[in-house]
Amino acid sequence: MIKIESNDSLIGTIHPSAVVSESARLGENVTILPYCVIGDDVEIGDGSIIGPHAVIEKWTSIGKACRVYQFASVGAAPQDLKFKGERSFTVIGDRTTIREGATIHRATGEGNETRIGNDCLLMAYIHVAHNCTLGNHVIMSNLASCAGHATVEDRVVIGGMAGVHQFVKIGRNAMVGGMSKLVQDVVPYTIVDGHPAKVVGLNNVGISRAGVPLESRRLIKQAYKILYRSGLSLPEAIAVIEQEVDSCEEVEHFLRFLRNAERGICRERRDFEDK
Repeated sequence: MIKIESNDSLIGTIHPSAVVSESARLGENVTILPYCVIGDDVEIGDGSIIGPHAVIEKWTSIGKACRVYQFASVGAAPQDLKFKGERSFTVIGDRTTIREGATIHRATGEGNETRIGNDCLLMAYIHVAHNCTLGNHVIMSNLASCAGHATVEDRVVIGGMAGVHQFVKIGRNAMVGGMSKLVQDVVPYTIVDGHPAKVVGLNNVGISRAGVPLESRRLIKQAYKILYRSGLSLPEAIAVIEQEVDSCEEVEHFLRFLRNAERGICRERRDFEDK
């Protein structure tokens, strides 16, 4: 390994076989393992480790204490016929892990970005397409894929081989079953499964682990039952929730998500009843 130093301060180590652009900016204690390619204007935060044969392409920013495993590709040009080579970005937060063979593409559109938050776990061979936004503490299991412009809020878990249609939104603390097909928005705090995905209940375990207070959990359940069990249309359900469910931050987010569900929402599976 070769030590890279600046102003007598150790920045990190880089293997002789790696190719690192002169315009790349490496933080302190960054490790670049064999046969990596680090492109122009890439920024890698303190303490991050880039595994062998990984490729980090231009205009990508990786935060502190991240780990990118072997053969991952981060910041490649999008698979989008509208893309014409414009300057766009990929932004990865702190303490995020990107496992082997994962692919994350930069955005389409001048100045736009694909963004992934802090403390995410993106497992082997996942794909995050152009202009996607992932929040914090998101888990994508092996071979899960998000098409362009998808939005995944905080603390979402996406099961293996699940497919997320372009522009779909997945609300916070939701869980997506493995091999599910998502063509409509997933309401916060719910579990969805199937092809196409349907709601099978509240993600009670995930909500509890996220530290949501007991009273807020009770109010979420009340709002859920109005939305899915009352037989009301979506606008009618929103109005009833506003009138009948006490306000808390979680319920306000639930309502805000419903008001902005442009693709419609995943409906409840009829053979399932959450007691």
